[in-house]
Amino acid sequence: MSEYDDDLDFDFFDDEPPARTVVEEDEARTPPPETDGGGRPPRRPPIARGPMGMTPLLRLAGLIAFAILIVVLFVFWISSCQGASKKNSYKSYYEKVAKVSKASDQIGRELNDALTTQGIKFSELDSKLTGLSQREQQDVAAMRGIHAPGPLRLQHQSAIESLEFRVSGLRGLAEGFRQASQTPKSVTGNALRLLQPPAARLVASDVIWADLFQTPAQGNGGVLQREGISGVAVPGSRFVTSPDYASSRYWEAILQRLQGAATSGGASGGLHGTGLVPDGVKAQPGNQVLSTDTENTVTATTDLGFSVAVEDTGDSQEVQVKVTLTIQQSPSPIVQTKTIDLINPGEQKTVVFNNLGQVQFATRTTVKVDVQPVPEEKNTANNSAEFPVIFSLG
Repeated sequence: MSEYDDDLDFDFFDDEPPARTVVEEDEARTPPPETDGGGRPPRRPPIARGPMGMTPLLRLAGLIAFAILIVVLFVFWISSCQGASKKNSYKSYYEKVAKVSKASDQIGRELNDALTTQGIKFSELDSKLTGLSQREQQDVAAMRGIHAPGPLRLQHQSAIESLEFRVSGLRGLAEGFRQASQTPKSVTGNALRLLQPPAARLVASDVIWADLFQTPAQGNGGVLQREGISGVAVPGSRFVTSPDYASSRYWEAILQRLQGAATSGGASGGLHGTGLVPDGVKAQPGNQVLSTDTENTVTATTDLGFSVAVEDTGDSQEVQVKVTLTIQQSPSPIVQTKTIDLINPGEQKTVVFNNLGQVQFATRTTVKVDVQPVPEEKNTANNSAEFPVIFSLG
C-alpha cells in the first residue's frame, strides 16, 4: 500500500462529523435567549422560599380537615339512621303484639261474661268455651307469625307459651263442664278436679306474660334499656278478670248454679238474696260512713266518690248484680250503675262510684243506693237505703 492510500483513508475518517448527543441536539434546536443588549441573558427568578412556601401545606391541611369532618358527619348520620331503624323495628314489633294481646284479653272478658250469665245451660257454655278456644288458637298462630328482633326471641317465645296456656285452659274448662253436665243433680269431685287445673293454667298465663315477656323487656336493665331504645311501649295482657279463678269454691259455686239451672230451667235451687252491708256505704276519699238517721256533711273534693259494700245473703252464687247510686238534686239527678259480675254465698264485694260530676253545695239532698234483687229473691228489705247529705267545700 502506498502512502497516498494511507492519507486517503485517514482523511476520510477525520472528515466524518462526530456524533451528537440528545442533549446537544435539543440545545441546538433551542433558540438563543434574548439579551438586553449587553450580551448576557436574564437570570431566572429565584424559587420562593420562607412563608410563601407554606401556602400549599396549609391548603392541604385544610382539605384533610374538611375530609375528616365529612367522614365524621357521615358516620354520625349512618349511626343515627341505624338507631332510628332499630327503634322503628322494635316499635313495629310491639304494635303487632299489642293487637294479639288485645284480642286475647277480649276473649278473657267474654269467658267471664259466659261464666256469669244468669240461667246459662251447660250445652251453651260448652259451645261458648269451644268457640273461645278456637279463637285463642288463632291468636297463637298470629303470634307465631310475628318476627321478633333478635334480643327479644326468648321473650317472644314466652308470649307464645302464655297464649298456649290459655288455649289449653279453655279446652280444659269446656271438658270439665261437659263432664259435669252428665250428672246435673249433684256436684261431683271429678268435675271439680277437671276444672281446677285448666283454671290454674289461665291464671299462669297472665303470670308468664307479665314476668317472662313484659318485665324482661321494659324493666330496669331490660332489653330495651340495653339496646338504648326509649319511647316504645311493651303491651301487657290480662286474661283472667277474677282473682277467684284459683279457688275451688269459686268453681264449685258455678257448678251448683249451672246444675240448678239445668234442673229448674232458671236459677239454682236454694236461698237467693243480696243486700247492703251495715255501715257499708261510705263517702270517699275520707272513708266517711254515711248514716240513714242523721244529716251527713260531705266535703266535695275533686275526687269525690262513694263506695258501697254488698253481701250475698243467700246460699247460692249470684251473678250480674246491679248496684245503682243516685244523688237526688235538681234539675238533673246524678245516676250511676255498677255491676258485680259474680258473688258467692256469704261473700262481700265493694263497688266504687266516682267521676260523679258537679254536685250542689249547701243544699240538703239525698244519696240513694239500690241493689237490684236477684232472681227468686224473697226478702228485699235490705236492698236499698237513703242518706241525707249536704255537700260542702270543706
